[in-house]
Amino acid sequence: MHFFKDLSLSAFTAGFVAVLVGFTSSVAIVFQAALALGATPDMVASWMWALGIGMGLCTLLPSLWLKKPVMVAWSTPGAAVLATAATAGGFTMADGVGAFILCALLITVAGATGWFERVMNKIPLSLASALLAGVLARFGLQGFAAAQTALPLVGLMLVTYLAGKRWAPRYAVPLTLLIAIVFVAARAEFISADIHFGFTVPVFVAPAFSLAAFISMSLPLFVVTMASQNLPGVAAIQAAGFADRRAQGGDAGIPVSKVITLTGVMTLVLAPFGAFALNLSAITAAICMGPEAHARPERRYTAAASCGAIYLVIGLFGAAITGVLTAFPKELVAAIAGLALLGTIGGALHTAVQDERNREAALITFLVTLSGVVIAGVGSAFWGVVAGVLALLVQHTGRVPPSKA
Repeated sequence: MHFFKDLSLSAFTAGFVAVLVGFTSSVAIVFQAALALGATPDMVASWMWALGIGMGLCTLLPSLWLKKPVMVAWSTPGAAVLATAATAGGFTMADGVGAFILCALLITVAGATGWFERVMNKIPLSLASALLAGVLARFGLQGFAAAQTALPLVGLMLVTYLAGKRWAPRYAVPLTLLIAIVFVAARAEFISADIHFGFTVPVFVAPAFSLAAFISMSLPLFVVTMASQNLPGVAAIQAAGFADRRAQGGDAGIPVSKVITLTGVMTLVLAPFGAFALNLSAITAAICMGPEAHARPERRYTAAASCGAIYLVIGLFGAAITGVLTAFPKELVAAIAGLALLGTIGGALHTAVQDERNREAALITFLVTLSGVVIAGVGSAFWGVVAGVLALLVQHTGRVPPSKA
């Protein structure tokens, strides 16, 4: 099978790091959203089952079929919106499931009609790269900021990474992760967790539909998922060189609209079990789409496929695997994410400022995105693009192109 021939240690490690970063950085927010809707412990485990199965299938199958790194995740800002709305509105789990279904229908329509991809294709590559750099730079900063509370660990990881890049660049991230795990284990710094292995049993919840839940949960969930997750997700695809380039004589790339449609349909099917919103990934996608995963772009799909397979295992074993992942110290997770993303951040920044005509607009996009500002409940990724596009319009509208004579 070609997959096992293409698979490498660096690709599998990239997939594992993507799962580790994705889960540990936001699983607490998902728990909060479930509990705010009145979830029982069995329902919380069911959410992990539904999200793990959904992300796993939407990541693994397209990656194997297309031989491209397709990365799907849950909507972290969407979970935050749900937690806030459920607490304020007193909504039940049935109301939440109804809201998930309606949001899934909106996402499916956005993908099936292709309107979202058409809008993204009109954004210059420099702005898309600046958007991606702004999203990822925060993780880079957090990686080094972790030295404030775990200087020996972060220092050891940085030295190991630099040595790896010098003498064994393909294995720099796997080696760094291995040394970090050994160091933490030797110092007994893993976080204790009550772990009971066993298959998770999904819990079906019949939906309830109401205008209040649609306005308070469905619409905000859809908006933040598209603006704060799918938008930088497309930027990650473009920056990594996996966009559809048939119009320029290139290959088909990743069919964004079809993948978004798939996430909508999968959310629709799994919503009664706790899948609130699936979407394109940005941060974890950058880990699996970048050169750290594999030096050859055509083999990076194995990193995404590995990530999808691990998601499926998490779905099957639910809370037990989540407990294992959350036992990693937060400083280790922050540092390995920051180091794994260095190459992608550098490449995105280089592309963003390469075109002198768009450089200032790209910098505005980068800084607004990096700021983390939230306006009207919508995150900085969306406002970064808005600010960059406005800058382009002001700078270039009506300007006569320089003569080539």
